[in-house]
Amino acid sequence: MNQYIEQFLRYLQAEKNVSENTLRNYSIDMEQFEKFLRETNLCPDGSSSIDIKKIDNVVIRTFLGSLYKNGNCSSSMARKLSTLRTFFKYLCREGYLQKNPAKLVATPKQVKKLPSFLPIDEAFRLMDTPDTKTLSGLRDKAILETLYGAGIRINELISLDVTDVDLDKGYIRVLGKGRKERIVPLGSKACHAIREYLNKRKEIRCKGQEIDGKALFLNLRGGRLTTRSGWNIVDKYARRGAIARHVSPHSLRHTFATHLLEGGADLRAIQELLGHSSLSTTQRYTHVNLDQLMKVYDKAHPKA
Repeated sequence: MNQYIEQFLRYLQAEKNVSENTLRNYSIDMEQFEKFLRETNLCPDGSSSIDIKKIDNVVIRTFLGSLYKNGNCSSSMARKLSTLRTFFKYLCREGYLQKNPAKLVATPKQVKKLPSFLPIDEAFRLMDTPDTKTLSGLRDKAILETLYGAGIRINELISLDVTDVDLDKGYIRVLGKGRKERIVPLGSKACHAIREYLNKRKEIRCKGQEIDGKALFLNLRGGRLTTRSGWNIVDKYARRGAIARHVSPHSLRHTFATHLLEGGADLRAIQELLGHSSLSTTQRYTHVNLDQLMKVYDKAHPKA
């Protein structure tokens, strides 16, 4: 089993060109499935060998059942099932199997959640919270303005290089999921915040401190910022700004899309800006907008 998983992961990296984060998720899912198989009758003698031809839809359903009993949510179970479908599809393509057993397993029903977003006043308050008299404050304000002003993912933000940003023309070059490149406009507030941060960063370089000159956003040691640090920065300023709701980098992405839609932006344009491959993913925000309309209706209409 191990050799098939290793081949599969190499295939994803070499031919599918998936991101490191996606590859890590696939690896975790496959390790969990393999562990489950070793605990079943497919490998009763403790042998390291697992016969993949004995894995059928019943085995996979049992695996999903064990996940449910252990408290996994439906979205997590659906992701793991998707991983298995891709894995067995690969095995069929390579001639190891004739049929994909995961295709016969229904995807767990998903609970539709409306994206969380900030009202305009709270979004503006969050942007104004960092202390721009310090270098870290300048950096953090630039990060918040970029997340909200461009609607990019946190992984896309920390991957930005200085050369990916054109402050004069007001856009950034983003490498999204599947390593797909897209150009995203950057608002004047974000451009100003980034420019202020880079100017201050130059002064430190003159003092002889070694920094990663390629990366746009740096940590206090001069290296590229991490995903965890990005999450912590957003959470820190949400608390300082006395914003009661939970705020994450993805909340700012949702806020970006929702405010564009409420401002009259075309859904197709928002799809391009967010880097969604399917319009159905972007259409979640129409439900948010409808919810706002219903609230206005309930408050304003005499017969509501």
